[in-house]
Amino acid sequence: MNRPVVRVTGAKAPRIASRREPAKQLVALDDKFVEIDGERFAGLHLLLEFWGAQSLDDEHFIETALRRAAEAAGATILDIRLHKFLSSGGVTGVALLAESHISIHTWPERDYAAIDIFMCGDCDAYQAVAPLEQAFAPAKFEISENRRGSLSAKAHTP
Repeated sequence: MNRPVVRVTGAKAPRIASRREPAKQLVALDDKFVEIDGERFAGLHLLLEFWGAQSLDDEHFIETALRRAAEAAGATILDIRLHKFLSSGGVTGVALLAESHISIHTWPERDYAAIDIFMCGDCDAYQAVAPLEQAFAPAKFEISENRRGSLSAKAHTP
């Protein structure tokens, strides 16, 4: 089930993690699918839109931010790959995780970054949001949650 977009603006905006129940309700199943409030699915996929963000052309800075976000979520980093575009200074990259990925695409000329956080198992994708927010300090951002691979109760046999 897809969730509505949550719009957060300015430094006094509420913390994203408070937008859902604590992670203790997330249950990792043997096949790395998860269950929250009785709904079973492959994993949470968060889409973040950062406007008015900083350091979007700095590969080392971005790598450090991705690493801190993955660690905060309890994920296992397999590799981090980044590419800087010489024409714009933008960076595209991915932190490849045992539990899926965190990807980023930046447009420094517009102070904009698009970030995806997709995690399965017992990792908490929402815990990756705060380190990214702290690193890039966006003036405004939007976040949407998608529950990927949702299993209906009829289709799943425990």
